[in-house]
Amino acid sequence: MAATTLSSTDAEKLSNLQSAVASLPQISENEKSGFINLVARYLSVEAQPIEWSKVLTPTDEVLIPYDSLAPTPEALDEIKKLLDKLVVLKLNGGLGTTMGCTGPKSVIEVRNGLTFLDLIVIQIETLNSKYGCNVPLLLMNSFNTHDDTQKIVEKYVKSNIEIHTFNQSQYPRLVVEEFLPLPCKGNTGKDGWYPPGHGDVFPSLKNSGKLDSLLSQGKEYVFIANSDNLGAVVDLKILNHLFENKNEYCMEVTPKTLADVKGGTLISYEKQLQLLEIAQVPDANVKEFMSIEKFKIFNTNNLWVNLNAIKRLVEADALKMEIIPNPKEVDGVKVLQLETAAGAAIKFFDNAIGINVPRSRFLPVKATSDLLLVQSDLYTLNGGFVTRNPARKNPANPSIELGPEFKKVANFSSRFKSIPSIIELDSLKVTGDVWFGAGIVLKGKVAITAKPGVKLEIPDGAVIENKEINSPEDI
Repeated sequence: MAATTLSSTDAEKLSNLQSAVASLPQISENEKSGFINLVARYLSVEAQPIEWSKVLTPTDEVLIPYDSLAPTPEALDEIKKLLDKLVVLKLNGGLGTTMGCTGPKSVIEVRNGLTFLDLIVIQIETLNSKYGCNVPLLLMNSFNTHDDTQKIVEKYVKSNIEIHTFNQSQYPRLVVEEFLPLPCKGNTGKDGWYPPGHGDVFPSLKNSGKLDSLLSQGKEYVFIANSDNLGAVVDLKILNHLFENKNEYCMEVTPKTLADVKGGTLISYEKQLQLLEIAQVPDANVKEFMSIEKFKIFNTNNLWVNLNAIKRLVEADALKMEIIPNPKEVDGVKVLQLETAAGAAIKFFDNAIGINVPRSRFLPVKATSDLLLVQSDLYTLNGGFVTRNPARKNPANPSIELGPEFKKVANFSSRFKSIPSIIELDSLKVTGDVWFGAGIVLKGKVAITAKPGVKLEIPDGAVIENKEINSPEDI
């Protein structure tokens, strides 16, 4: 533990916290020690500020262009051999609350009545059937999503896929003023706890017993991705490259657009590949970090990691990723959550690389504006795979801005009789009480604003190109 580097005041704080945490019956010994270790690291002065002059752009040897990867082996038995050593792990700890849904975000319907989870299962089933392999699906839940997910996965019992679930750690929120766990202050409900970020995937895999079980089955690599990224599908070229080159860790990055300027990027720092997040950047260099000229790529959070390497590093307690302090307020009480990110682990693995992948591998659905994109004619759905319509000539997606009336999925769905055609759309901004008919076509730059207190209906079959609509007469 890092307690040796603490001041006497902080050492006392940590000791009191340790005693309080020991009395919490809701969490395991592994969770208690993991939490105390995280807090000890936070209190110690381990984190060294980034020296900006040492930040370098990685070379093509460690940040590999996707197009330079060797082709996938043609023989089916070679592909089967590769896939039989793979596990797919989806991060399934998030709730759909920001989109007005209850339960895990992965059960929001994306397209044709199919949820994120349905699409993931169909994709892996397709692989297993096509190549006669056995790629299992692991879902890392949080205490927020565990019970619901257990019920939901029962519907896949007859599918050609093994599904395993496990929980990431459950840590107590820390009351800032007294530096004690919130559950000790009488808040023993879910509000007293938090899941400590997806960096926790590595110890949780080990602590759950899943890691040793997978290794005993001959599995060697895990493909980790967010469950809401529709572009995060198994890629045989990447998997083949990792086996050929014995890379322990691979982060998929993709070119930044103006929408991604705050995303973490890969850098070379003291001869090591490292993830650089905006929070680590000195204030004087934030503008440079956000420029697309110097930092051209960002982390998609699609990660490929060697299972034996995870075991080695977790057992050695070597994964000391940067701590992300996340201040919150619960019922008027200021609390602190300490979190880590899986991408920050890249610097601890041997022979780690980044691969600069096409943008199609990053298609997250974070809001209903993203749902509009993926439900439109801009994409097609085939065999569980969401692919972009080649009829769209512009490589970038249109920018979509929907007002608060569209924030919840149910409200969003009720306001569109059918999703408009947006193949030739550049941007759409919708403000106020707007309702869309069926068969509408939007092109170029479109802004639709309903005056306060007025319902604005866009009629069936309307074609709107480069227009600002404020009333029915403008259509």
